Amino acid sequence: MGIPVLILGESGAGKSCSLRNFETEEVGIFNVAGKPLPFKKQLMKVNNAKYVDILKSLNNPKLKTYVIDDSQYLMAFEMFDRAKEVGYNKFTDVALNFRTLVDRIIRNTPDDVIVYFLHHTETTDTGKIKAKTSGKMLDNQLTLEGLFSIVLLCKTDGQEHYFETQSDGYTTCKSPMGMFETKIDNDLKVVDQTIREYYELNKIKEKGEKEDAKA
Repeated sequence: MGIPVLILGESGAGKSCSLRNFETEEVGIFNVAGKPLPFKKQLMKVNNAKYVDILKSLNNPKLKTYVIDDSQYLMAFEMFDRAKEVGYNKFTDVALNFRTLVDRIIRNTPDDVIVYFLHHTETTDTGKIKAKTSGKMLDNQLTLEGLFSIVLLCKTDGQEHYFETQSDGYTTCKSPMGMFETKIDNDLKVVDQTIREYYELNKIKEKGEKEDAKA
């Protein structure tokens, strides 16, 4: 059972920058919009990635950490492609395709694989910060944050960039008890290490290596 993690934030809040401390061989990035990374280090990317590219790689993952940047464009680009269609079916399909991706990660990927969804935010009429979708019709089909057990919010105060790990009542971020402090540095490599330690994923890897050696 793989682990999907949702990383929310406005454009410029530091979502992509949080990848800066990964080494090339540690992470694979599905670059949905094909944009350059905001730092010089070269990481492995699949530019203009679509659902089929992501699912193909995750069916037989070669790495333990993957990033979808920015995942809301999977929904937005599908809506653009189907803009001339009338009726409500396209909203259901867009929601279903995104949910299927998350479900495939949970059900079909190895236990020690983590997939991070870097995703833009929007503010509701009541002032709540939530994951951006393609409109209220899609929100009626899918509560996106409900698909994830870990939702972090990337923010900046102009001086530093950081992650919030628990809701203050106006956000949808959440994380298991004792996994993180309420506010942490926006270093996704450290986040990845913390999640692996919390769920003891390194022990899963060691167990698998011992079983392979016996075979």
